[in-house]
Amino acid sequence: MVIENLTLHNFRNYEDETFAFDAGLNVLTGRNAQGKTNCAEAVFYLCTGTSLRIRHDRQLIRRGETSARIAAKAHTRFGSVTLEAVIFENKRELFVNGNKVTKAADFVGNMNCVFFSPGELRLIQDGPDERRRFLNLSISQTSREYCTALARYQRILDQRNNLLKERDVSLVLETLPVWDEQLAVYAARIVRHRRRYLSELSPLAHDAHAYLTDGAEDLRLDMDGSYPEDETEIAEKLSRQFAAARERDLRLGFTSVGPHRDDIRITIDGADARGFCSQGQARTAALSLKLAETEIFKGLSGETPVLILDDVMSELDLPRRKKLLERVKDIQCILTCTHAERVLYGAECYKLRIKEGKIVR
Repeated sequence: MVIENLTLHNFRNYEDETFAFDAGLNVLTGRNAQGKTNCAEAVFYLCTGTSLRIRHDRQLIRRGETSARIAAKAHTRFGSVTLEAVIFENKRELFVNGNKVTKAADFVGNMNCVFFSPGELRLIQDGPDERRRFLNLSISQTSREYCTALARYQRILDQRNNLLKERDVSLVLETLPVWDEQLAVYAARIVRHRRRYLSELSPLAHDAHAYLTDGAEDLRLDMDGSYPEDETEIAEKLSRQFAAARERDLRLGFTSVGPHRDDIRITIDGADARGFCSQGQARTAALSLKLAETEIFKGLSGETPVLILDDVMSELDLPRRKKLLERVKDIQCILTCTHAERVLYGAECYKLRIKEGKIVR
């Protein structure tokens, strides 16, 4: 897959700008706070329907304006696709090939990207939320079934949590089994997809890590938890867990078990990466996961995703910079940096200089 162009209208610090991208390495240069990351964020939003940087879409609207528009045209093995998102203060409208869609599952995955920035260290060093978010964003881009199951699970989970806050305990205990039965169905579907995804991601991440470290370290990924193989049996196990946790959940006021509490176990040379690895090891491990993610997308959809590298080259040592550039030379990549000549080492690229939300031609 190749993104041919991207149009931003009243998005972040962009008033009205169109980017034309090359099929290879695209380098956005310029001083800090000029709009390089905003461009990368726009691509990510069109691929995933969300942003990694904000909680409310209205924060994407240019100051003083009432709406923002992002649009892109991409070429896939099935032909051309155009995506558009129009963001208002309290809602958004999504379009695929000019047709309005109302479900995120119909929008997400028409274009795929993998995003890597210095903040991705959280994937290794922070709590389970970051790793679940990684799984959710990644799997949703390649599986509409997962995206739909995730949305329905979250909706039922919110309703269950609201019920747990009710003062009428007898009413809560009478009603919970109905919600638990529905919750278990979508929870099992989520678990099945995550387990399959991790079984494919782990060896690819291991190989990418071995490449980046010259075989000096052994990276492994696994689900932190045990589930049966069959989806029906997974649902039955989760139903029992929800039932067993009801009284505790009533005291806590929220649902304490389920895939929204699961984690990925990441080890380097057998040790828990979260507690024992250095900053450099964490950075390399996170990058390995992202490189493996590009291979997953290619295998599942037949399309190579766009790789977005946002201000990461300065964080890597010289050998890893060169290895990374060699690894991504055959895919479309959008790389942001302040000084291209300091990080590219003569690599062929298409450069765009950004200044105050405009392309300087």
